[in-house]
Amino acid sequence: MTDPYRVIVVEDDPDVAFYIKTILTKQGCIVQTFTDPSFAQQAMRLYEPDVVITDIEMPGITGIELIEKVRAVRPGTPVIVMTAHVSVDYAVDALRANADEFLTKPISSSDLIAVVARLAEEFRSAKSSMPDPEVVLAIGAHPDDVEIGAGGILLTHRAAGDSVHILTLSRGGRGGHVSDRQSEAFVAAEMLGARLHLEDLPDTEISENEPTVGIIEKVVADIRPTVVYVHSDHDMHQDHRAVHKAALLATRNVRSVSCYQSASATVDFRPNRFVNIDGWLEQKIELVQAHRSQVQVSRYHAPEFLAATARYWARFGEGTACEPLEIVRDSGDLSSGATDVSQALRAQRNARARQLPQ
Repeated sequence: MTDPYRVIVVEDDPDVAFYIKTILTKQGCIVQTFTDPSFAQQAMRLYEPDVVITDIEMPGITGIELIEKVRAVRPGTPVIVMTAHVSVDYAVDALRANADEFLTKPISSSDLIAVVARLAEEFRSAKSSMPDPEVVLAIGAHPDDVEIGAGGILLTHRAAGDSVHILTLSRGGRGGHVSDRQSEAFVAAEMLGARLHLEDLPDTEISENEPTVGIIEKVVADIRPTVVYVHSDHDMHQDHRAVHKAALLATRNVRSVSCYQSASATVDFRPNRFVNIDGWLEQKIELVQAHRSQVQVSRYHAPEFLAATARYWARFGEGTACEPLEIVRDSGDLSSGATDVSQALRAQRNARARQLPQ
């Protein structure tokens, strides 16, 4: 027997929300309704829906903006956008913002049921054809190290439905106020949809032995990563080199380990894989910029610097933007981006958008 479809409805009109819930519940769906869109991301984590239905105009946010928030938590989730305004412009904007369907109020029960069933089934089918998700651990000495070195790669992992964890071993007290830097680290992790493991080793004095090895080993034992990203040994910063050495020891049983390029990597950094991050560069820049206390004091946080770096490495890879990796242990396509659920469903959305009037 097929599990009931799970549906989240975000609609500031309680009567409309109740109408939709009543219709879908009678069809066997499990429906959660929210009149306040600010709860949407929290609801996505709690209920893991097959379909999200949202109004296009709500206090403080539009349905189109909500799509980005929904997919940041659960990549590939189908979204239906509703409006009372009969307008081709609305339809074009909604579908080009990666909505899956556009429905005009009042919505007929038969149309609603048919669209929800089709999108939920497409989503489940796409997920079932995918390999088991990876558990990804990105290790950095300081807040922002991981985002600068592998932010784009981590975004492709999240888009593929992989679980992403960030282990930051110090709170960056030498580079700014600890309270600011740890807050920024949590913000960036939330934007990425990652779980942050934040430690408090002394900045600039991280050891390559204990307690560093033990801390990393504990996280590895807790989450059982299949893919690890960490600093390279080819780095001017002593903390980065120490974390690299400790991580190689602590992750010796992990099948895939690679080193990313940090801001202080030396000319001896020798990448041998270049992961395409086309479509993710802007979001990577946003992740790095979330570390606001560093933006004014570091050129490595500048959008133009990050873009230029990604475009330079693309000369060795594919596309227009790449992140480089030194492979310690190989596991094939580390990005998982070529065949993920998000891209398969995005192709369907783009096909529908091309059919709309310009």
